[in-house]
Amino acid sequence: MQFRIERTAFAEAVGWAARALPSRTPVPVLGGLLLAAGAGRLNVSGFDFEAAARIGVDAETASAGEVLVPGRRLLDICRVLPDGPVSCALEGTRFTVEAGGTEFGMSTLPREEYPALPSQPSVYGSVDAAAFATAVGQVAVAAGRDETLPVLTGVQLRLDGDSMTLSASDRYRYAVRRVGWKPEGDARASDGAVDALVPARRLLDAARSLARCGDVRVGLDRAAGGGLAGFEGGGMRAVVRLLDGRLPKYGSLFDMAGAAVAEVECGALTEAVRRVAVVAEASSPVRMDFSGDGSVLLRAGFGDDVATQRLPAVLSGAQEVTVAFNPAYLLDALNSFEAPRLRMELLGTGQRALLGAVSGGGAADASHQHLLMSVKQLV
Repeated sequence: MQFRIERTAFAEAVGWAARALPSRTPVPVLGGLLLAAGAGRLNVSGFDFEAAARIGVDAETASAGEVLVPGRRLLDICRVLPDGPVSCALEGTRFTVEAGGTEFGMSTLPREEYPALPSQPSVYGSVDAAAFATAVGQVAVAAGRDETLPVLTGVQLRLDGDSMTLSASDRYRYAVRRVGWKPEGDARASDGAVDALVPARRLLDAARSLARCGDVRVGLDRAAGGGLAGFEGGGMRAVVRLLDGRLPKYGSLFDMAGAAVAEVECGALTEAVRRVAVVAEASSPVRMDFSGDGSVLLRAGFGDDVATQRLPAVLSGAQEVTVAFNPAYLLDALNSFEAPRLRMELLGTGQRALLGAVSGGGAADASHQHLLMSVKQLV
């Protein structure tokens, strides 16, 4: 096996495939990256049973073949390679990487012990890559991190007609985002909506990596060992094992009948929360007092160690309303919005609050919503 490739392309390919490498594994071969050269193409793959990543790049192939090399070591080598062409060769059980007069030798891993990579699932449709990456990032902040509750660590994808809905919840907050979707193949033949629960961390990583690919083709295989989801674009492919179960329905939670409605500049509120939260203890909330005089007073801290800031805000449906939120959760929600103005539907202390963007025409934008629980403890 022998091939020649540009340093940038090689480093990017190794970096992409290395995303699937496990941080720790009792199976040594899973720490390897599989390099397959042939017909002017180099494929680099990584796999840890929960996710697989594969990318193909152009390369000058002198002799075809496959080799399994320690992934982290190859990644470190790629980071320090000088610019220019890189020559790689397999000689027995030794793999060499040479560029600009610098040569690295690596021992290889047993290729025959490496598990078979999962096949790319059947394509259900495609979505704009940049919009998809943004949407995943906006909902993934609400996913849980407690591995003892695996269902809550996922982002639920719902494919229905020409719409993709992404949602995530850790029981204390619930984020939902809708984006346009182009169904094809099995999705067009489906009679109803299709749901899949994808690990949030894996999905976020794949979506960000594919953000510049134009379109991302999404595939689903719901029959293979709990199911697989595939994401493909720009020569890059990622396959992720689905989680069992589904998130609780959010329809009734998002019904905010009788709520007071406040509108405020999103950027100004975000900066104000970040500012006053400096004096808040880890478990202390940021309190928000909305009043009919056209303002909201933010307050955090206790006793003499307090911070306050007043901002313009428009309140309707009540003379005044007070809510308080975990500052980290509130900042996660605020940072997920891109619109300049924010609409907050408020039921009061210790109850639900629904955040959403205000469209350019002044109407509520239901394509992105974030539900938070107001805490009972007030500053």
